[in-house]
Amino acid sequence: MRINPGKTIAEAELDKAVGLIAAGGVVAFPTETFYGLAADAANEEAIARIFSIKGRDFRHPIALIIADPSDLEALTDEVSDAARILMAAFWPGPLTLLLRAAPRVSLHLTAGGGKIGVRISSHPVAQALASGLGRPITATSANLSGHPECATAEEVRKQFPSASLAILDGGPTPGGKGSTILDTTVAPPLVLREGMISKAAIADILRGGKPAPGSRPTGPRTDGGL
Repeated sequence: MRINPGKTIAEAELDKAVGLIAAGGVVAFPTETFYGLAADAANEEAIARIFSIKGRDFRHPIALIIADPSDLEALTDEVSDAARILMAAFWPGPLTLLLRAAPRVSLHLTAGGGKIGVRISSHPVAQALASGLGRPITATSANLSGHPECATAEEVRKQFPSASLAILDGGPTPGGKGSTILDTTVAPPLVLREGMISKAAIADILRGGKPAPGSRPTGPRTDGGL
């Protein structure tokens, strides 16, 4: 899925953002769905800062964005054949796969549920952050808990006027639906939230088909963010 990056972000600004994330900071960034909050997924204090900024409790898990499938080695010891088929078909793109979390993954990310949500984003800014850090970044939506997701940098600023938060303005994001969330720890995989990728498109791939044109539509908003 190709995304128009909208406003160009200078390489120096991206490098600065990666440095902030590496130092434990939080950066708002555009994705192929909404704006998200990026923190180092290996830094417990940074993860806790995400929850504090959003006003969210630890009972809710946080999904991640990775730069490359090899990054899964740090997150899970088990990737099903179905998950690999879906990765090949829809990554990079708005498909979050739930995988069995390795014991080394923060319980704050999994909410103690033993599963971690992961995707490779198709947005160039999200890709640059994950690649530059060299580790997974958080992919929770950049909004206060219970408030609407943000599709522009200005909407993020309005929701977080006083937060210690850097914002990468990449222009408007598609908005509409969030990523589709699919649990691949069960057989057959279970769609937990139908987002930008339809259930029909997923079923077709698992039956051996190819993504059909228009299989990733946007539409009315869904709860749950990125």
